Amino acid sequence: MNILSLDTALAACSVVLRRDGAVDAGCFSLMDRGQSEAIMPMVRQVMTEAGARFADIDLVAVTIGPGAFTGLRIGLAAARGLALAAGLPCLGVTTLDAVAAGVGAAERRAGTVLVVLETKRADVYAQFFDGDLNALDRPRAVAPERLVDSMPPGVAGALIVAGNAAPRVVAVLEGAGVAAPLSAAPGLPDASVIARIAARRWRPGQILSPPSPLYLRPPAVTRPLA
Repeated sequence: MNILSLDTALAACSVVLRRDGAVDAGCFSLMDRGQSEAIMPMVRQVMTEAGARFADIDLVAVTIGPGAFTGLRIGLAAARGLALAAGLPCLGVTTLDAVAAGVGAAERRAGTVLVVLETKRADVYAQFFDGDLNALDRPRAVAPERLVDSMPPGVAGALIVAGNAAPRVVAVLEGAGVAAPLSAAPGLPDASVIARIAARRWRPGQILSPPSPLYLRPPAVTRPLA
């Protein structure tokens, strides 16, 4: 199975071609802005490095959020456009799933994974996962202080905290007496992990609806004065 995966949802841009169960080519770049200019050149670079054609691809995968509104639209537009042009299915993966799947098995065996991502506000995007990466609750935007008294059933052991909001959330949790070690996993989604998730979730011939963005809050915009 050959999977082209993309991510522009947060503070990075990454593209990977996974071929026959292994990453064939990929690139990752940290960036707060500029994903719209970077994503298609990165796709071309990865396809060229892999010596692949779009006719070789079986599936396109992309992060759907939660994340930055502009970043999500860029990634989804690119992935859906590529899939439509090549007649390919397109599968969406949440940013929270992608970060959780980046946590190593040894860390996950120590307790429950809590993924927390920056919203650039006082709250965070958060979701709990068990050691097998099964979601224990729904994605939500929540104040770090509320995490202590709103843990879902199934939370056990220490909280292994991952994501780019992890340092400030760990400080809040430990201040409340909760064991919350900081994960060694990357704090941002990576296209290689997204491709791995997609390979597990999709089977050749499976029909998919086009992925839609997962927004957990309205955009931070101000209406012009009349």
